[in-house]
Amino acid sequence: MNPYKLSYADIEQKAKAIRRNIVVMNANSPAGGHTGADLSQVDILASLYFRVLNCAPDRLDDPKRDIYIQSKGHGAGGYYCCLAEAGYIPQEWLPTYQHADSKLPGHPVKQKTPGVELNTGALGHGLPVAVGLALAAKKSGNQRKIYVLTGDGELDEGSNWEAALVAAHYKLDNLIIINDKNTLQLAGFTKDIMNTDPLDQKWKAFGMEVHECRGNDVHSVVDTLEGLKPQGKPIVVIAHTIKGAGISFIQGKPEWHHKVPKGEEVELALEELKDE
Repeated sequence: MNPYKLSYADIEQKAKAIRRNIVVMNANSPAGGHTGADLSQVDILASLYFRVLNCAPDRLDDPKRDIYIQSKGHGAGGYYCCLAEAGYIPQEWLPTYQHADSKLPGHPVKQKTPGVELNTGALGHGLPVAVGLALAAKKSGNQRKIYVLTGDGELDEGSNWEAALVAAHYKLDNLIIINDKNTLQLAGFTKDIMNTDPLDQKWKAFGMEVHECRGNDVHSVVDTLEGLKPQGKPIVVIAHTIKGAGISFIQGKPEWHHKVPKGEEVELALEELKDE
């Protein structure tokens, strides 16, 4: 089971702490970061690691643990800050993000960072591997669940849809695909670059059971994930988020895909993220 099982309010406080660390960590990174993508996923990650996932820092090799895959690997910064907050890695590692010989490279690497289950960065790879893990669990009688977080721009990659066909064919209802649908990718809006809407109908056509939630609302995320009931189909949760969520001058702005706060921006962001 999850070692924390925090309340909604406590998860929200964890999410705020994670956002503060993202701001400071990205500002100090010599190679920048993906601030918008880091921030949009925070409430999803906090809900998973502090309430939903059956995994713990002292059970990294437990064969029955749930598996989480960060398929949108460019969101590594937010992922690392969540792992640090949950005790998987030391907080002292965060200032080393993307420095030479750091254990926190620009994309997740299993061999470097405790808690990371799969090396990701090239988009479209996480879901196919997650399907393989879910199939293996089914065949071996393992009751674990496989969670994978994708970006919505990432769904341009055809490998995701090939994997979806396999998942549906084998009735992998132990697979939970969470779409971080923040409506932006790289330099613009997904609807202008490669429109994937109506996304819910596409997933249903591929044989998925589809749910939707407010991805920056902990109550909505937790209630949706905890309410899922296996029904012989892979599960998709479309989490409607805002890119850069939590900081007024960052959220919803395409230029913050690969931009990091500097100088006064850091102070302004931290002021908005103060505990009430």
